[in-house]
Amino acid sequence: MSKKQVATTQAPGAIGPYSQAIVTGSWVYTSGQLGMNPETGNLADGVQEQARQSLGNVKAILEEAGLTMDHVVKTTVFLKDMNDFAAVNEVYSTFFTEPYPARSALEVARLPKDGLVEIEAVARKK
Repeated sequence: MSKKQVATTQAPGAIGPYSQAIVTGSWVYTSGQLGMNPETGNLADGVQEQARQSLGNVKAILEEAGLTMDHVVKTTVFLKDMNDFAAVNEVYSTFFTEPYPARSALEVARLPKDGLVEIEAVARKK
């Protein structure tokens, strides 16, 4: 199996020993993306803005790999508070069109940098 690292300055750099994304065959796996501005390293204010930034970071990584959000087949959404599910859905729906990717959403005890939302994606080249 061959794997290629994806890296872009248009999304936050890894804050640990991992890649922004890995391409293997026709599949692209992104690491979880916080709602962090890649230029400042700061989290956006509020869960909706963090969700928007998180998905913008996923989009930038996919673009670096030559893909779009239409290539996403599965996402996982990690929420600090499941009560934010509807608010995140509002933002999420602006990044995807039907047929929407499969998705899991989980409430977690804590996210890196005390983020409110983190989103990862799996995409497939057509």
